[in-house]
Amino acid sequence: MQPNLFSLEPTRKTYSVSELNARIRGLLDQHLGEIWVSGEISGVRLAASGHYYFTLKDGDSQVRCACFRMSARYLRFKPADGVAVIARGRLDVYDARGEYQLLVEHLEPQGYGALQFAFEQLKKKLSAEGLFDSARKRPLPKYPQRIGLVTSPSGAVIQDILNILPRRFPGLHVRFYPAMVQGEGSVDQVCRALRYFSDSQWPDVVILARGGGSLEDLWTFNDEQVARAIFDCSVPVVSAVGHETDFTIADFVADLRAPTPSAAAELVVCTREQVLESIAGCRRALEQQLRYRLSISARRLHERGVDRASAIVHRAIGRAFQRVDELQRCSADAVRRHLRSRRQRWQDLESHLRRMDLRLRLSESRRRHQTATARMAAAMDYYLHGKPATRLESLKAQLHQLSPLNVLQRGYAIVQDPAGHVIKSSLEAPSGSDLQIRLAEGRLNAQVK
Repeated sequence: MQPNLFSLEPTRKTYSVSELNARIRGLLDQHLGEIWVSGEISGVRLAASGHYYFTLKDGDSQVRCACFRMSARYLRFKPADGVAVIARGRLDVYDARGEYQLLVEHLEPQGYGALQFAFEQLKKKLSAEGLFDSARKRPLPKYPQRIGLVTSPSGAVIQDILNILPRRFPGLHVRFYPAMVQGEGSVDQVCRALRYFSDSQWPDVVILARGGGSLEDLWTFNDEQVARAIFDCSVPVVSAVGHETDFTIADFVADLRAPTPSAAAELVVCTREQVLESIAGCRRALEQQLRYRLSISARRLHERGVDRASAIVHRAIGRAFQRVDELQRCSADAVRRHLRSRRQRWQDLESHLRRMDLRLRLSESRRRHQTATARMAAAMDYYLHGKPATRLESLKAQLHQLSPLNVLQRGYAIVQDPAGHVIKSSLEAPSGSDLQIRLAEGRLNAQVK
């Protein structure tokens, strides 16, 4: 049966649940795309996977939101209940429940900068943990000898500090740990520098410095990791970040905040003139106090007429001066002995270095080489000429002693047949045989009868 081409009955299209959700997802993405939504955050939940789930609501309605870990990493602040925000993202359908949700990619607080909000959020958190308590802040050493410096090697800050420190107090030891103070990786480098100085305990104080800039430029020093690294540092830390009007989290955690890096160098060390002036003032005050006390004591003794006591005092003072003189002499002797010992040590080291001089060692090696060469040449000459000649003479003497001719010189003779065979028995020469007799000098012919 052919279908009715003119039927007015509507065509029915049946969707599965998955198809319906997919169709809705496509329509939402096609017609809305990326959107901005304002509302108040509530019901924030951080999953173990690092994803944030919360609800955006206003006076009449609400929408579920999800901020996945990859997007949450780049948020300037963490979602918190009761915060009015503007969220940027895309609408999506969560198939498992058939609900639509906003996939948040960016958050910013309404009427409040994101960085400033994150700053206040972290400041409130660390303050509650006691990182800002003034009771835990350590006083700076009055006369530091070793200063650790953490800043950028390419900025003007390091030049200012290294110019001010030697000018105020020459002879200080400064150890510089270069670190980025802005951008990606700067937080890790600053924390690594603070841990290095904390673990080594080399410096008496550490200066954490950076020049001025915007809030975003100074954000490295508003990071929680940097704040905790300052808190955990085993030596006092001076924060010298930005200008006098700039405040960072590092300023609140550090043991002392300097308004500028140059001011930090001036706060850490006093000038040599100030030290000398302080010593001179103490000396003047001590002398004045001693004169005053001596004057009072003298007046009291004079009033009481205790001449003997005065004599005793004078003798005691004389013994004290004598003791001072003796101590001065002993000190001078000790200094001279120490200098003599140091001078002897220096001379020993100089002698040792002289012995270690490569020129002397090369000369000694050259002399030993020449001696070895001469000895080797003599040995070669002996083995090639002297020893063979001696051996030859010895062998010649032995051959001479074993020579039959030598025996003939003692009166013996050698009897041979005409063929030259030696006759050793009378049976070998029958009667009528011709013989040859060899003497030491000449030969004889004979015939056996």
